[in-house]
Amino acid sequence: MRPEDVARYLKDHPEFFETYADMIGDLSIPHPHGGRAIPISERQIISLREKNKVLESKLRELVTYGEENDAIGERVHRAALALIKPANLDALLQVLYYNLREDFAVPHVAVRLWSEWDHPPLAEFTANSQEVRVFADSLNQPYCSHQPMFETAEWFGEAGGLLKSYAYIALRSDRVFGLLALASEDAQRFYPGMGTLYLKRLGDLVSTSLVRFL
Repeated sequence: MRPEDVARYLKDHPEFFETYADMIGDLSIPHPHGGRAIPISERQIISLREKNKVLESKLRELVTYGEENDAIGERVHRAALALIKPANLDALLQVLYYNLREDFAVPHVAVRLWSEWDHPPLAEFTANSQEVRVFADSLNQPYCSHQPMFETAEWFGEAGGLLKSYAYIALRSDRVFGLLALASEDAQRFYPGMGTLYLKRLGDLVSTSLVRFL
């Protein structure tokens, strides 16, 4: 008889454990972490303890993720309050840069805007290549990469050659009117496949704030 047959029989006939309860109490099996033999009941306790440790570890992970999400949510809330106050575009951009640098610890931030109407003489309205505009138009979700897209590394000045990770967020209302680029020297700050829920919310918030002045 194969071990699989024994296991199937015991599973299909649970009354076996009631009929031969005394025999089961006399059986011993190897200790999972040593060579000595132990009763089945003790082996079950060890198994339950190990499962409990796994569950406790997963619970700690969930608590940690929950605390991290709460902290990020609080930062987004503070950003929202800060971005509704400025009375002009220049002030709004300065608040945005300050908030992302100080509250979100994003070391490098660049914004590029395009408008069909007259606009202030700001660096954010510097001419962009057609490739960048097409790229921004294609973004339904934030895009994270270890490589700069097109000429965007130049947006960060002298730091451009040191950057190792990027996040790109399209700025849109009923149309795409710009691109928010975040960058870091840390290759793991932004990476392909990372969660982008809060980046998406940040993009919605920034878009709603900026479109008032465009």
